Amino acid sequence: MSELLDNSKKRKELLKHMTLQLHEGQAPDEVRNQLVILLKKIPYGEVVEVEQELISDGILADSEILKFCDLHSKALEGHIDHSGAKPVPWGHPVDTFKRENQEIRKVIAGMEGLLTVSDDAKEISRKILQLKSAFHQLMDVDKHYIRKENLLFPFLEKKGITGPPKVMWGKHDEIREKLKTALEALDASDNIQPEEFTMTAELIFRPAMEAVEDMIMKEEEILFPMSMDKLTESEWYEVYQQTPEIGFCLFDPVIPWKPEGADETALQRQEADDLIHLPSGSFTREELQAILNTLPIDVTFVNKDEKVRYFSQGKERIFQRSRAILNRDVKMCHPPASMHVVEKILDDFKNGREESAPFWIQMKGRFIHIEYFALKNEKGEFLGTLEVSQDLTDKRALQGEQRLLTYATPLRTEAGQTMEITSDQPSDTGNSAPAWISTGKTRISIDARPIIQSGGHPLEEVFKESALLGSDEMIELITPFLPVPLIEKMKARGFECWSKQEEGTFFSYFYKK
Repeated sequence: MSELLDNSKKRKELLKHMTLQLHEGQAPDEVRNQLVILLKKIPYGEVVEVEQELISDGILADSEILKFCDLHSKALEGHIDHSGAKPVPWGHPVDTFKRENQEIRKVIAGMEGLLTVSDDAKEISRKILQLKSAFHQLMDVDKHYIRKENLLFPFLEKKGITGPPKVMWGKHDEIREKLKTALEALDASDNIQPEEFTMTAELIFRPAMEAVEDMIMKEEEILFPMSMDKLTESEWYEVYQQTPEIGFCLFDPVIPWKPEGADETALQRQEADDLIHLPSGSFTREELQAILNTLPIDVTFVNKDEKVRYFSQGKERIFQRSRAILNRDVKMCHPPASMHVVEKILDDFKNGREESAPFWIQMKGRFIHIEYFALKNEKGEFLGTLEVSQDLTDKRALQGEQRLLTYATPLRTEAGQTMEITSDQPSDTGNSAPAWISTGKTRISIDARPIIQSGGHPLEEVFKESALLGSDEMIELITPFLPVPLIEKMKARGFECWSKQEEGTFFSYFYKK
């Protein structure tokens, strides 16, 4: 008997027979027990081949395979042999798929405790909000499925593997519908009673969660190992290059992957060389990216279909973004409590009732301005929504004028200082030296250049020494640039101030009458 079981053909015949037993109504557990006893472990490739043969030979229609797909999985779970599976490199498309699955599992695990409630109305409301947020996250699985459907399945079909992708695509649509139904049920859960909630959880919420988790099993037990065998590295690289266009699910890969000997596609080379032409000028893709990432604002673009299509990547983002939000429904990117506001803005923009929607908030002691704009083409047709966010804290504090050339370096910005240079001013930054410069007594000279060079600020030392000044005494401060903020602070404290420049070094004086 063992000789027969080692034979691939015999194993597949037995597997095919047991699959038909499932369709005849035999319980999955019974079939699973037979598999354990007779086959011990089934190579993942043979599972795919049997499913393909059942469809190709007309023994089972696509609809029947789809209907019993979950039964097949339950019978085979834990009894599929992966000993011959290829290792998956970091950053590989399959590695990304599997890491997305890890994040999906985390979301589902966090939902388990939300499916039972007490009689407390506040607890029910809280759990409904948390479930909405979790199901919004699970809706992101759509991008995971689209990448399989549009990038992976075409390669499998070219290799004659048509049945399993078709069946899996059908399961994707079922899961999408279950998730949509769960969110609709949650939206209609106002004033829901505990008994109704429990029933809805068992009939709608849990089946949707289980369907997503079952798909992970189908992918990792069968689809991914088989695909690693079938696709060449150059084909996987095509999948890899096109993946960002569709977007990621709850995970943004940071490790790049490029197979040995792989080169850029002709499309990528063309994109790098082609100019982007606009009515007022043109630039390369690299130049455009640099422009958008240099602007002192955060920009996020949502297209007319309400999908997030782009966000800028400046050095100091106000709101953190990852590529996992690309192609995600923008409503799913906001907490359920603010969903009605997002829907209102989008509806008003689409229907031409409004052109912009400004907001401003206090966040971690900073003043943040956020404004949404309706984008339209020259014909006035709606193209999408632009979100522009800016930290205005420092700009709101500006006073007076600044007519001098100013360079803000990281060191000086950190110290609250700027370097000012002028070519049309005399070396003395004041019109002429005041009388107290010659009559007053310099109590102490502070060379702040080493302090500033090391990232420090002379403000504290100047304040401390100024408190010790007697009448008709002054402090001399030596700096590599004009310390405008410090001068303003000393003036506000009632000190007379004057500065001069000598060979690139600034000497500032603070005098107590």
